[in-house]
Amino acid sequence: MTWTDVRADHPFGIATLPYGVFGTPDDPRPRTGVAIGDRILDLTAATRQLAPDLVAVVAGPSLDALLAAGPAQWASLRATVTGWLTDPAWRGVLGPHLVPAAQARMHLPFTVADYVDFYASEHHATNLGRMFRPGQEPLTPNWRHLPIGYHGRAGTVVVSGTEVTRPHGQRRSPDGVISFGPAQRLDIEAELGFVVGPGSPLGQPVSMAEFDQHVLGVCLVNDWSARDIQAWEYVPLGPFLGKSFATSISPWVVPLAALGAARVRPPERAVPLLPYLDDTASPPWGFDIHLEISLNGHPVSHPEFAGMYWTGAQMLAHLTANGASLRTGDLFASGTVSGERPEQRGSLIELSWGGQEPLKLPDGSTRTFLEDGDEVVITATAPGPGGATIGFGEVRGRIRAAVD
Repeated sequence: MTWTDVRADHPFGIATLPYGVFGTPDDPRPRTGVAIGDRILDLTAATRQLAPDLVAVVAGPSLDALLAAGPAQWASLRATVTGWLTDPAWRGVLGPHLVPAAQARMHLPFTVADYVDFYASEHHATNLGRMFRPGQEPLTPNWRHLPIGYHGRAGTVVVSGTEVTRPHGQRRSPDGVISFGPAQRLDIEAELGFVVGPGSPLGQPVSMAEFDQHVLGVCLVNDWSARDIQAWEYVPLGPFLGKSFATSISPWVVPLAALGAARVRPPERAVPLLPYLDDTASPPWGFDIHLEISLNGHPVSHPEFAGMYWTGAQMLAHLTANGASLRTGDLFASGTVSGERPEQRGSLIELSWGGQEPLKLPDGSTRTFLEDGDEVVITATAPGPGGATIGFGEVRGRIRAAVD
């Protein structure tokens, strides 16, 4: 229980305690905070007054210092904050450092060093394979043997609420005409992102067992995708301009420590895995996370992360298997989270089946892909200890017309 009077089922209750960076109208400086209910505890001010040994961990205008501090300091900070917020003796001291979240402006929570996006949902990969390769095996031969991914553009990762400008690019029409202009098939991808703390030396792979030594926590991701640009450019080297124009993330990073009750074993693998990816004898790193996608205020899909074929630990092990180093602030995302049922698909290309089955909205309008002015909001929750709910906040973005 917490003396902050947060209801037991609040997604930002005492069991969650996510980290973010915020400013306020009277003090716009970006600083580290932890969400508790509908308020934010100013950790910069609180540690300066009550925990000088933790000041450096939450210093600066981002979570970069916290990420670099590593698991021992992560545990110390979380235990300290939990103690503050559950002991009524701290009410009078901490009360002035609690800021209404509605008055805060949230910032990009950390400096994104490198960005990798995976393709970890068998249902998503199968759906796209059926659309693009009808009559053939939908999954490529390598898909069940390794987590497929691509390296994205870290500089265009933006915080929730940032408008997304419709990108320009080359397209090829069905009759073979090549043109340049605004994307016509602008899409979303609902994903989970993993935020890296301490880095690793070049040439030294990181094992699955080291996952929680390098990853502080998770955030929500919307990997905006221009499908018409992507379809023309991606052969033979993969996604490029169709993906690199913007990737939105939620402002809150939920610690792995908050997700203990949500850990589940991933689906049974169809083929034996090589030792560095074989997690059959390891504690599971799948997560029972429920996502919701809303378009212009209307829920259109409810993807389930528990069905993801590849876990975050396997993704981390694979992206470093060749000796690639980690850097503090690296972000790697799961790829589109899609389930086996139509109402669990995590992208518009799946929900509209490549544009052939327009999505009907409650206001009578239809969508195959995004129109200018459309707003997409992705939220998520997971089970917490003792029946609590773990929330992830939201990742929100509105489409702005292409720049002439």
